[in-house]
Amino acid sequence: MGPNWFIRMYGWARNPPSLEKVRLVLLVVLACFALWGIEHMGLWPDWLTVNPPAKP
Repeated sequence: MGPNWFIRMYGWARNPPSLEKVRLVLLVVLACFALWGIEHMGLWPDWLTVNPPAKP
């Protein structure tokens, strides 16, 4: 961990993000886990899957 990370942590400790920003980040993370879970269980529809490019 470089010194830049310590400077960033110091800034976040002195000026923490707002509750709305924390909720937004948690909502995005939960949405990503939900999509991953749906795909992992095999419930993802085929029409939403991108076709791989054709090999020449």
